[in-house]
Amino acid sequence: MSRTLTTIGFDADDTLWHNERFFRVTQDRFAELLMDHTPEDMGPEALDRKLLDAEKRNLGAYGYGVKGFTLSMIETAIEVTEGRVPAAVIKELLEAGQMMLSFPIELLPHAQTAVETLAKDHRVILITKGDLLDQERKLAQSGLGELFDAVEVVSEKTPQVYIDIFERHGDGAARALMAGNSMRSDVVPVVRAGGHGVYVPHGAIWEVEAAEPPTESPRYHEIPDLGALPELVERLA
Repeated sequence: MSRTLTTIGFDADDTLWHNERFFRVTQDRFAELLMDHTPEDMGPEALDRKLLDAEKRNLGAYGYGVKGFTLSMIETAIEVTEGRVPAAVIKELLEAGQMMLSFPIELLPHAQTAVETLAKDHRVILITKGDLLDQERKLAQSGLGELFDAVEVVSEKTPQVYIDIFERHGDGAARALMAGNSMRSDVVPVVRAGGHGVYVPHGAIWEVEAAEPPTESPRYHEIPDLGALPELVERLA
């Protein structure tokens, strides 16, 4: 039987395994380290906003991932203290970033079963952003690496990027589906490319990844977790 869907794409961070919570923990540590070095009228929320502004500003230069986040913390620390941040604090921020690169990988519920099930009858591709070495480390530790037919670590997820990937590893975007927790990166651009975008919400999401869902499209779908993905794929096929 010819299948309507032949290729399934999976996001990695906070779709297959935990990730954002490590950024949150490190950001709390960042606030603690700067508590005694910032102006009295700068509370945690204002500091968080300064850091977010730096992250957005630096995406074009550093890209996504831990390294860019660490550099943005250092830049923000220098900015909010007007250059008076102690070297010891900078050292601890560097150590906090390095620690993020060694956190153990913990798969999200249903992740392994979903990938294993769909890999039996479909091409499955990991499509993710972030630091190449860090993403390779996480994939190796996840135990899922052998299940994927291809792995793509990209600087940005745009409609054209998805078109190219699904042409290269599948039968085009029209016969592909992408599942992920980011509306902006994993769902909207895939639907615009002509594929199916499946939103799989998980925890708090980074503000940069927020977007309005393309609810007007019949190719937009939402499921509570990856446990529901094989059934959705079968229904669409």
